[in-house]
Amino acid sequence: MFSELYITGAGVSAQSGIPTFRGKDGFWTIGSKNYTPQEMATRYMYENNPEEFLIWYYKRFAKYRNTMPNKVHSWLNNKKLITQNIDGLDGKAGNKDYIAIHGRLDKVTFYHEQGRHVEISNAPWDIVAKECPDEEDKQKLSKVLLNIFKISSHTKKPEKMKSLKPFVLLFDEFYTNIYRMDEAENWMQNARKIVFLGTSFSVNITSIALNIGISNNSLIEVVDPNPINLDLENINYYKMTAEEYINSLR
Repeated sequence: MFSELYITGAGVSAQSGIPTFRGKDGFWTIGSKNYTPQEMATRYMYENNPEEFLIWYYKRFAKYRNTMPNKVHSWLNNKKLITQNIDGLDGKAGNKDYIAIHGRLDKVTFYHEQGRHVEISNAPWDIVAKECPDEEDKQKLSKVLLNIFKISSHTKKPEKMKSLKPFVLLFDEFYTNIYRMDEAENWMQNARKIVFLGTSFSVNITSIALNIGISNNSLIEVVDPNPINLDLENINYYKMTAEEYINSLR
């Protein structure tokens, strides 16, 4: 067993300038002209309208790709960490073995059947930016993205084990071991204390961790400026930012 496991949400990256998950300008709150974020961020959209899907993801990434980690990311860089964030800031901060349970927007995989093991590689967003510096030129941006992500020019759809797909868990996908799900659950089982930093408890992974922690009588802490009341016993709430929390430990 180990002493502490940290599970982070969008509130941690908000201190780097990235809006929270469901904030006014968050990754998932801004849709496209024709689709909502819940429709855009799906495997169905990638499979059936990869042009719209890739443009949407590119604009999400391009806006934040030069964002730097903050003090909390740096403090966590040698801790057992599972993050819900897809921004890759924990990697930039030097954490070599954290679990990005929802993937990373700066990585891609081949388009594949869920559950199949595939390699993860760096996303070609910078190549896209170089070839199409004006992201408002939709026609050119579309052409560049479809070419770089190897979308079939014949069917206009992705091809398994040939086309590239952002390494992000989409709304209509399930946790698999490409996201290190078994390892994440093992970490939860072996943690004496689980600390939730800046999360709204709106996704499955936090419910899984919470249930495991309660079953194991682990210490549980919830850190957020406006923490959700889980209506459970033996949970310590800290009404503060993640940075204020780590400062209080010194």
